[in-house]
Amino acid sequence: MEILLSESSGFAPAALRILEQLGRVTLGELDRLQLLRSVSRADVLWIRLRHKIDAEVLVAAPRLRAVVSATTGLNHIDLKEAERRGIPVLSLRGEDTFLKEVRGTAEHTVALILALLRRLPDAVGHVRDAGWERNHFRGNELCGKTVGIVGFGRLGRLVARYLRVFGTRLLATDIRPMVVPRSVELVSLPKLLRHSDIVTLHADLSPTSVGFFGAEQFAQMKPGAWFINTARGELVDEDALLQALQSNHLAGAAVDVVSEEHSIGNTTHPLIAYSRTHPHLIVTPHLGGCTHESMEKTEVFMANKLSAFCRETFGIHPATRTTDSETRTATFH
Repeated sequence: MEILLSESSGFAPAALRILEQLGRVTLGELDRLQLLRSVSRADVLWIRLRHKIDAEVLVAAPRLRAVVSATTGLNHIDLKEAERRGIPVLSLRGEDTFLKEVRGTAEHTVALILALLRRLPDAVGHVRDAGWERNHFRGNELCGKTVGIVGFGRLGRLVARYLRVFGTRLLATDIRPMVVPRSVELVSLPKLLRHSDIVTLHADLSPTSVGFFGAEQFAQMKPGAWFINTARGELVDEDALLQALQSNHLAGAAVDVVSEEHSIGNTTHPLIAYSRTHPHLIVTPHLGGCTHESMEKTEVFMANKLSAFCRETFGIHPATRTTDSETRTATFH
């Protein structure tokens, strides 16, 4: 098999060894044109989050037998087109037992809350510019704040566990009926928005949830509250978020995700543009799961999942590839 890794920088060596048992592995750091050119030879395409895997990519890959993405969110893949072409998409979606050990995004959520309340990026920039005036950056403590968690699945529960030790009051809301820990109060979304000092978004992205957090929801939030999004940019009406920031209805926001992330290199995203001159908006480049620990765990897990898929679907057994496997690094001119 020909396995193409479209973004291979820092790829877990243990995962690579598993893939080498399946066939020839090509390592690349591909832009869009390079991806379209090289995917024609691939039986398996392994991606991260740089590229939109749409109909154009799938048309360019006549041999493709599987797409692998070590993510739970799959909005960077045209799933309908992949299904229409009979191309399975292997991902972390639904792997709940394994995902309990992947904590990077929950930790990043807490980091963003603290960075926002303590004005850390602005203060760091001030010192780099030879300043040393702490009173310019008087912040707020997390202790005593009410935090509303929108979406109380795996990540929402992890965030709640971390925030509890800071002495916060925890509210949560979810579209699914559920039992919550004693330290968390399950409430409706409007009640959560009215009472929370900080609202952090951990909902799943689906066709029905696109843009669900919009002008109405921001208007219901307490004046001077903070908003955090480490889920998906498409969940939020970003124009409404900008308006809430510009009007000072919100004291600030921190987002790790924005809509249409795959096109960031070609366009000026309104949130990113606003953050350049307004330090009460922090934007990070989808760093949630981007830790050495999380990426190694997920890549090894997905490599084993691909190995099992190849064995069950195509009868390819890793042991038969021991002597003739090959890894090559793609170069483009």
